[in-house]
Amino acid sequence: MPAWSPRLRSKTAIRTGITRFFTDPAIAAYFLDSSPDDLLSDFNAYGFLFEALVIRDLRIYAESINGRIYHYRDKNGLEADAIIHLHNGKWAAVEAKLGSNRINEGAKNLLKLASLIEEKEMGKPEFLMVVACTEYAYEREDGVLVVPIATLKN
Repeated sequence: MPAWSPRLRSKTAIRTGITRFFTDPAIAAYFLDSSPDDLLSDFNAYGFLFEALVIRDLRIYAESINGRIYHYRDKNGLEADAIIHLHNGKWAAVEAKLGSNRINEGAKNLLKLASLIEEKEMGKPEFLMVVACTEYAYEREDGVLVVPIATLKN
């Protein structure tokens, strides 16, 4: 997945390296010989697989409407797991957070990223979204959408 290089308000250095994901995170789980119990006892590994699952689904949906998926990471450690960018210039930022206790962290990152973007050149994001393991989708007071992973399927 290539890096996104938006126009920023400040001279922040953007990391431009690509990020690699398995086409299907089940491949990684298989080669790690991970059982469900193994993953539940290692939330770090589970979180990486969860992020890969979110990226896979977002990529499928974005490509179906001629969009692309990028990642964003700058020199200060600010990141977004996925930037959905459409050919008409519209964009959105997404964070994948396995635990519901990390939703606030994801929303904070997305809001900070959105505040750095030069709106005259790039426009405002169509949405900011945290995909998590929650039961319900909702919009937070700050405008960030929280969406259950289960809604990212056909």
